[in-house]
Amino acid sequence: MGRHKSHSNRRSRSARPLNPSSHAHSEEKRDGAYVVRNVPADRAMKVYTCPGCLHPILPGTPHIVAWPHEPTGFGHDSPVAERRHWHTGCWQARL
Repeated sequence: MGRHKSHSNRRSRSARPLNPSSHAHSEEKRDGAYVVRNVPADRAMKVYTCPGCLHPILPGTPHIVAWPHEPTGFGHDSPVAERRHWHTGCWQARL
């Protein structure tokens, strides 16, 4: 039988390392500074839920991945563990 991945253990997994070939830049939002990188369509392989609209980001959809420069909560050793995938328009509309 195959192993079933549960969403309940998502927070306990360590963050995957970033792709060293991706280009990231910094952006200021009202709640702080973020590292932001564009994910092109050919690199978008999984389904993510956009925290801006709560709709899925489907494979093959170019989008943004962003995380705070500094950890924002307890239990996060690295701000990269807090990265989230956003629709480009949802990220741009965020103040």
